[in-house]
Amino acid sequence: MMEIYAMSYGHKYWEKTMALAANCSWRAGSYLSQKMANHEFDEWERVFCDVENDNVCGFCTLAEKDEISITYPFTPFIGFVFVDEQYRGKRLSQLLINDAASYARKLGYQKIYIMSGEIGLYEKYGFIKLGNYETIYGTTDQLFVKTLTD
Repeated sequence: MMEIYAMSYGHKYWEKTMALAANCSWRAGSYLSQKMANHEFDEWERVFCDVENDNVCGFCTLAEKDEISITYPFTPFIGFVFVDEQYRGKRLSQLLINDAASYARKLGYQKIYIMSGEIGLYEKYGFIKLGNYETIYGTTDQLFVKTLTD
């Protein structure tokens, strides 16, 4: 049975999610793992994880900012969306994003954002491309927005 958890530091799946992030095939995973190890999340921010049979299958975050400059007014951001290769094809990314969106809505947000280089991925989850924006790394990525409804 698959379950999704919205975690903060100390959650029973925090360490397992941190380990998956550190050892996953995506280079950004190690950055998330470091953020988790260093407790670099505000009180309201969360790391979401998919768990099946006590195994963490994937994760994402909901945070104030992502890779976009803090000079832009956009917030909050879904970030670090990753599903382990052996669990792909089960729409787990969509489930993670939906849970993060639901949490953001409960916090009173009317929109959520995501930065991505992927084309055609987040549109199928209801996101609309706002444009290309420079990242804090000096690169350009697409910024997507989704309006949250009740």
